[in-house]
This record gives sequence, structure tokens and C-alpha cells, in this order.
Amino acid sequence: MATQPRPMETSFKPKKGEPSVDDWLPITSARNAKWWYSAFHNVTAMVGAGVLGLPYAMSQLGWGPGIAILIISWVVTLYTLWQMVEMHEVVPGKRFDRYHELGQHAFGERLGLWIVVPQQLIVEVSTDIVYMVTGGKSLKKFHDTVCPDCKNIKETYFIMIFASVHFVLSQLPNFNSISGVSLAAAVMSLSYSTIAWAASVNKGKQSDVEYGYKSSSAGGTILSFFNALGTVAFAYAGHNVVLEIQATIPSTPEKPSKKPMWRGVIVAYIIVALCYFPVAIIGYWAFGNTVNDDILISLEKPRWLIATANMMVVIHVIGGYQIYAMPVFDMMETVLVKKLEFRPGLPLRLVSRSIYVALTMFLGMTFPFFSGLLGFFGGFAFAPTTYYLPCIMWLAIYKPKRYSLSWTINWICIILGVLLMVLSPIGGLRQIIIDAKTYKFYS
Repeated sequence: MATQPRPMETSFKPKKGEPSVDDWLPITSARNAKWWYSAFHNVTAMVGAGVLGLPYAMSQLGWGPGIAILIISWVVTLYTLWQMVEMHEVVPGKRFDRYHELGQHAFGERLGLWIVVPQQLIVEVSTDIVYMVTGGKSLKKFHDTVCPDCKNIKETYFIMIFASVHFVLSQLPNFNSISGVSLAAAVMSLSYSTIAWAASVNKGKQSDVEYGYKSSSAGGTILSFFNALGTVAFAYAGHNVVLEIQATIPSTPEKPSKKPMWRGVIVAYIIVALCYFPVAIIGYWAFGNTVNDDILISLEKPRWLIATANMMVVIHVIGGYQIYAMPVFDMMETVLVKKLEFRPGLPLRLVSRSIYVALTMFLGMTFPFFSGLLGFFGGFAFAPTTYYLPCIMWLAIYKPKRYSLSWTINWICIILGVLLMVLSPIGGLRQIIIDAKTYKFYS
């Protein structure tokens, strides 16, 4: 009798009922996505709150370095994204559906987990926290723009209102079920980016515009420069969910998933360029170094347009939050079902996902230092997973010949990524300290 497993456990013991668990988990439960799903999932994942901070980043970088860093980041991250797509099925007949599974293949079972999972979790959870702040701030801006004479409502309450949507949406089971939300978010990101640069053109170059560095000291200028590097890194951070998105596309030996996935990525990157470059360049051209860390705040008029843009931001970060939360839900549910032997089902999902939403809401309400958070997390966590971890995996798996073109390109990306990781959190931390001096909790 003692050796007989309980019915609850039987179907979820890895040897016997593994498929039934995988059929329930968010990443692997549906594999019927089309190539355009990958396009708008990638746009939603990448074009985020970061785009509105790009003119501010340009003011900290200056014209030459700013444009150069934007272009270099676009090229490097497109290359590393291509690597991820290629490595998804590097072993014939096997799919690496999750970032950490590819890490385990490249670095070994234990080391791969320890290298990838902490970084991926930092990226996804920090993005969701920043999106809580962005959603709350944009809702408040919408409210204040539409009704300037209304009673002032605390930002904290708007973050709560924004979070309430996610308590419902987080119950959607997998990536395909949030494709409608993601499509709406992708359309919104293109729309509010267009509003941001078109309204800047309409407003024109301000009469007292200056393009010099704002900080009075050399040290302040350098630290601001570092912070801006992190902001740019944050803007190109879709890699953390790319394998999970590719996992939803069907694949056969004749028609591997990398072809439709890559088509979607190319479309996504063209849209990214259409969003980022005009906003960054025109926003900085119009306002110079007085631009706000959220370009929509600098654009006060026309009121109806700014209100619309802020509501578009809210809709977009709703989709963005869900895209980044889905791999976290997958990790949580994998541990709960496979390790802790909970029964998969609605009660487990309801409790675990609601706790996650509540946690990100609480952290967002407590620490809403928007631009500093972007710089700090951008360098600290996004640089490795976006700029150089794919290159290290590529070198470990394919082992290109030393000094060959592939070897050289990968090492250049690794060096750039490490520099970004080391420098930008320094600037981000300084920005957080400056903001914290004047900050009142739950204001």
C-alpha cells in the first residue's frame, strides 16, 4: 500500500503523465500560432514604456552618441534575436521552449539554470513593476488632462486601478489566449509613438531650446550618460520572451518554426524602428535638454491628443505586462505542479497569479522612480539577456573557429554588452537617489 502513489500525484509524475502537465502549462499548451502572432507579440514585448524615455535619453547622450547608440543597439539586438530564433531547434527533433532550457543545453543542467533563471526573472518581474508604474502614471495623466479642475487623486490609487485589470487578465491560460490583448497593445504602441513625434513636429523647435548637457558638473554628465545607456537597453528588451513566443508556433522538419518566427521578427523590428527613431530624434530636436523623462508630459497640448496618447500607453502596457508575466506564470506553475505536486487547475492558477499581480502592484506603488528604474534595471538585467547571453550560448553550442567572422562579431557584442551592464546601473542608481530625496511614500 505504501508504494502505491496517491491518485493526485500519479498523472503528474514526470515519467507517466508529463504531457498532461505540459498541455496545461502556459508556454507549451498551444502550438498553433501564425507568423503574425510573433510579429505583434514581439512589438508588444519590445516597444514599451522605454520609447517615451528615449528623447530624455538623447538629452543625456547628445546628438552624435545618442543616434549612434540607438542604431548600434538596433543592429546588435536584431542579431542576437536572430541567434535565439536559430537556436530554438538547434538539436534536431527537440525544441527549447524556454530561455533557461537553451541555457541548460549551452552551459549544463545546473549551471544553465543558475545563469539564466535569476536574470530572466529580474527582467520580467522588474518590467512588470515598471509597467505598473507606467500604467498608473499614464492613467493619472489621462485623468488630469481630461479633467484639470477635478480633485487631485493620488498616483498610488491609479496604480491600483491599473492592477485591477491584471487580476482578471492574468487568468488567461497561455500566449495564444492573450493574442487579442497583444495585438491591441502593438497597434497602440505604434499609435502613441506616432502621436509623440507628430505632436513634437507640430509644436516645433522651442525658442529657448538647448542641446548641451544639462548637468553642471562633468561627473553628473558622465553618470547621466550611463543612465541613458540603461534606458536604451531597456527599450530593446524583447529577448527574454522570444523563445517562449516561438514555442507557440507549430514546427515540423520540413517547416521549422524559425521561418515564420523570423518573418514576424523582421516585421516587428521595422515597426520598432518606426517607433523609436522618430520619437527619440524629433522629441529631442523639439525640446532639447529640457525634455521630460516621459515625452508626453512635455507635450501638454492639444489636450485631447495627449489624453488619447496616454490612454493608448495604458492599453499597451496592459498587453506588455501580460507578455512578460506569462513566462513567470509558467515558471511558478512548473514548480508548483512538478516539484510541490499541487494539482493543476483553476484554483492554483487563481491564487498563484493573483499573488504575483498583487506583489508587482505593491512594489510599483512603493518605488515609482520611473527613469531611474529604467536605467538601473536596463543595464543590470537587460544587457546580459539581450546583448550578450545569446552570443555566449552561440559560442558554446556552435563553437565557431577562433578569429572567424562569427567568432569576432559575437565577441564584439559580448564586450559591448558587458560595458553596458557595468556602466548603466551606476547612472541608474544615482538617478534613483536623486529622485528619492524629494519623494514621499504613497503620494
